[in-house]
Amino acid sequence: MIIKKKQQIVKKWFFKLQKLICNNIEELEKVYGSNKKFKKNKWKYGEFRTIEGKVIEKGGVAFSNVIGKFPKKFAKKIPGTNNSNKFWSSGISVVLHPKNPKIPAMHFNTRFICTKKAWFGGGIDLTPCVKDNSQKEYFHKELKKMCDIHNKKYYSKYKKWCDKYFYLPHRKETRGIGGIFFDYKMNDWEKDFLFIKDVGITFSYLVKEIVKKKMFLKYTKKDKEAQLLKRGRYVEFNLLYDRGTKFGLNSGGNPKSILMSMPPSAKWK
Repeated sequence: MIIKKKQQIVKKWFFKLQKLICNNIEELEKVYGSNKKFKKNKWKYGEFRTIEGKVIEKGGVAFSNVIGKFPKKFAKKIPGTNNSNKFWSSGISVVLHPKNPKIPAMHFNTRFICTKKAWFGGGIDLTPCVKDNSQKEYFHKELKKMCDIHNKKYYSKYKKWCDKYFYLPHRKETRGIGGIFFDYKMNDWEKDFLFIKDVGITFSYLVKEIVKKKMFLKYTKKDKEAQLLKRGRYVEFNLLYDRGTKFGLNSGGNPKSILMSMPPSAKWK
């Protein structure tokens, strides 16, 4: 399949997925008794949607399709940039910071990047501030079930990658309870794209299932304090280590869209 056709197919899917995720979150707000909707913010290379609701205190669902050139120094870290630092990329990135501290912060992204090579990347992870072993077990069970449909080795491989990636070395701790993370998938485009689609659909499903179970639970000041401190860790990771943040800022991305991942408030001791 010609690369431009692949790009259009992937771009269309990401835009569709953005709408699906936003609709699901707005439905949760409605069930809670809120009429909050996403605000659409268009820019040159896409559209990022944001919400400040009663369930999701701050959430962002960004779609992008960026065409340009990497800075020469940054291009050295990217596959397929020999003799050329031109690129095409499209993707969707989601960060959800809930109001209720018993609901975990949720992160997801998938992307398709083309230089002289073309590959998929992405992942899903949860960052709870209140321990819940049953939620952790359920979350990983669903991810494994989805991965196993495509390849029995995916879950173990991508879980380890996620645990290694979402780690704060200066704190010597993980950001949350992990999930899956992958990059440079370029073996079989059709199979890889089916996997990418399934990752997105699974995330959308998990948002509904996890949030609706906890959005009416009562919480204490101690729970809220734990949430604010955990959000501080989230900020540290995203600004110091997150590859998506670095990629976006080095590829001409919209800073408002890239930094929508920041929580509405955070605290440090």
